[in-house]
Amino acid sequence: MLKVLLFFLISLLSYSSVFQKDFLYNKYTLKDKYQYGKINREFQWGKIEDIINSLEDFENRHTVLGSLSNYKNYRGEAPLINGKAVDSDGVPRYQGIPLYSLDNLEMPVKYGRDGSLVAILGYIQGYRVVRSYDRGGMWYVPNKYVKKANTKRFNKIIVIDTKNQNICSLEKLGNKWVIRSMNPATTGLNKPPFYMATPKGTYVVQGKRYQMFYLKDGTKEIDGYAPYATRFTRGAYVHGVPVQFPRVEMLEYSPTLGTFPRSHMCVRNTTSHAEYLYKWAEIDKCLVVVI
Repeated sequence: MLKVLLFFLISLLSYSSVFQKDFLYNKYTLKDKYQYGKINREFQWGKIEDIINSLEDFENRHTVLGSLSNYKNYRGEAPLINGKAVDSDGVPRYQGIPLYSLDNLEMPVKYGRDGSLVAILGYIQGYRVVRSYDRGGMWYVPNKYVKKANTKRFNKIIVIDTKNQNICSLEKLGNKWVIRSMNPATTGLNKPPFYMATPKGTYVVQGKRYQMFYLKDGTKEIDGYAPYATRFTRGAYVHGVPVQFPRVEMLEYSPTLGTFPRSHMCVRNTTSHAEYLYKWAEIDKCLVVVI
């Protein structure tokens, strides 16, 4: 019994020593480790610490940061890769950004994801030389697809855990990172053609919509809206509980939050937590990390 208690205390100390908790949003707060039914779930603080250390190393090694941008192909449809509309890693052409090797501008080698974090290393004949945080390596990318960030350091991070179905926000104060919120979330279900998994990666917040209208599957008919929507890649938003027409007033909570993936690609939250993130996470100055 004493050994079990000692293990519990050591485990508790190891969790509390990684990050301090200083909540800006304290509703529906989950514990570090908790159960959903018979499933053990947790906030992966050790992994999140490794991610933050890696991101800070990336920032320290590069002067100019930015993101790749091609929402709804607004900046132009990327060329095919060997006649295919998906690259060798499964990243699709639609809303993708062409990544060219430094010795061949005839055809891209990979597609970068919309919103993904890059370092901007230089400019040459209509291209920018970038290093992709997620994909690694140096690439040529046409100028139109690269957007400079509004900061040299990202001091706000939202982490979405697709395994544990939770979300947290962290902020750097001085030299320390503190936890601002710990909440349940529901991520995307991998069931094409209408449902897609929330894509893993590291993204810069791209935009916001007070109401993000969504269509009925397979139609062009507006079916409802999601409140306080913060976009990080493609059509993937962090948002509140969806409101299906003819209802118009917002809903605060859904019992499906924090259970299993079931959204179309977005990340559902309680509406008040989505509102907090909507106001707290600044465009081009906050990261969203999907693990």
